[in-house]
Amino acid sequence: MWRIGHRAGYTLGLISALLTLLAAPAWSQQDSRMDFEQVTGGGTPPALHPYQARDGTTLHYRAYGDEGDAEQVIVLLHGSGYHSAYLQPLAAGLAESGDVRVYTPDLRGHGPAPARRGDVDYIGQLEDDLDDFLGLVQRAHPEASLFLAGHSSGGGLAIRYAGGNPQVPVDGYILLAPYIHHSAPTSADSNSDWANPKVPRLILLGMLNSIGITGLNDLTVIEFNMPEAVRDGTETLAYSYRLQTSMHPRDDYGADLAALRAPTLVLAGSADSSFHSDAYAPLFREHAEHAEVQILEGVGHLEIINSAETRETIQAWLTAP
Repeated sequence: MWRIGHRAGYTLGLISALLTLLAAPAWSQQDSRMDFEQVTGGGTPPALHPYQARDGTTLHYRAYGDEGDAEQVIVLLHGSGYHSAYLQPLAAGLAESGDVRVYTPDLRGHGPAPARRGDVDYIGQLEDDLDDFLGLVQRAHPEASLFLAGHSSGGGLAIRYAGGNPQVPVDGYILLAPYIHHSAPTSADSNSDWANPKVPRLILLGMLNSIGITGLNDLTVIEFNMPEAVRDGTETLAYSYRLQTSMHPRDDYGADLAALRAPTLVLAGSADSSFHSDAYAPLFREHAEHAEVQILEGVGHLEIINSAETRETIQAWLTAP
């Protein structure tokens, strides 16, 4: 038994050394082309509220709108590198009508003071957390229509959730410039100044996971370049393999997209420097028959949260007969 354990440990040590050697080059200090003032320039978000996930961990969320008789409830997921605070302009705007209640959870590994920043315990834990939170929201609003929404990687998580084993059914999806997959036609090289993936590590860890070796899934596989001027200590600038994998659709992203069986609104901006916005319509047309794609002229990747056109388009979709 000792020999087997010793050999396994030796093998993992060699693999770890190989992963270190194949790490991506040192981070470039060039400024990102993304307009991060769109993240920090909104209004003051409401206070965080705690809830308990199934493993006993305390996670947090923000709430917008009257708690009473909301006809529609939206759970809106944030993207990579930050937390729910930047969603304030859109969440507050949607909740102004009085018929809509919006919740914006801080995903595990994110927020002002997470237990382990940039990491989760296992691949798929974010989906379990989402089951817990959606169940909490559903119990609080049993008569309301429930929508799952997300921006960028948050949209990717919403798609992943649909394609997994969701325990809480939703009445629709709202996807804002969603991340699909690095091999999807929506992905662009132009966001390389914002996200620095360690591609060899990602490939090797994917191979190891495919044969059941998960002991190195805590290794960092992507780093984010957020300018110093907009940092406040609550950003999350690096992800482990298990968090990065948990936030995005699976390699068979077409199957995850096909699992969007409820009405789905996809919005993207024509000025998005992170994704090819013109590729969303044909991609969703191929895989998700219930999806409607609209492109907002002149809107960028982060600007889509602050755009009045985004809010108006979602409101019109929600109230359409």
